[in-house]
Amino acid sequence: MSFWDSLLKIVTTTGNALAGVVEAVRTLFEGDPETRRKVAFSVAMIALSAKMAKADGIVNEAEVSAFRDIFKFPADQAKNVARLYNLARQDVAGYEAYAEKMASLCSSCERNCPILEDIVDGLFHIAKSDGAVHEKELAFLMRVAEIFKMDEAHFQRILARHVSGDDRDPYQVLGVSPKDDFTEIRKRYRVLVSENHPDMLVARGVPEEFHAIANDRMAALNAAYEAIEKERRAA
Repeated sequence: MSFWDSLLKIVTTTGNALAGVVEAVRTLFEGDPETRRKVAFSVAMIALSAKMAKADGIVNEAEVSAFRDIFKFPADQAKNVARLYNLARQDVAGYEAYAEKMASLCSSCERNCPILEDIVDGLFHIAKSDGAVHEKELAFLMRVAEIFKMDEAHFQRILARHVSGDDRDPYQVLGVSPKDDFTEIRKRYRVLVSENHPDMLVARGVPEEFHAIANDRMAALNAAYEAIEKERRAA
């Protein structure tokens, strides 16, 4: 059964409660952990992005368009995705309870879990789509990160990746200090590139439809390294 067939099965076999969708992910694919990870990640992104789009009180076209940018679903599946998205927007359940359920995607329960970082990164992409991450959206993202057991320094590095132009701190993006030797900065950069290669997303169950997340992240890492390298050469 394909990933999209699996997603369709969830949509058509659950009721109108978002919790029902979450439980369906857990049970329908018990014997197929790879498909379960992919479907669970997709449902998390659909639902949490829908919840966040309401955080500032407005669901605008830019946010919907950004959602489509990171979620390249086939045209014939648009109705199924829209049903999940609208279900999440209309559900009276709070996003915190849902985020707590999705935190279980990280089977190791480690802090700063990579697959949960992928979700937060995707949510940032949507939040900034109208030109700025608004105060209520940032509060939403910070709370989701907290529920995901993400420490403050790690969250700030993610935030730094999504700051545009001259306001972006390249050292914070790479998680290094201006006092660090450039050799150490280069090592850190290479580790980050290896850890965030799109193939790594595949390995942890992120569907190919979401690989724009990895591409955006790699672009931010490359830009930060190039900015530091240029600065050091000019010094």
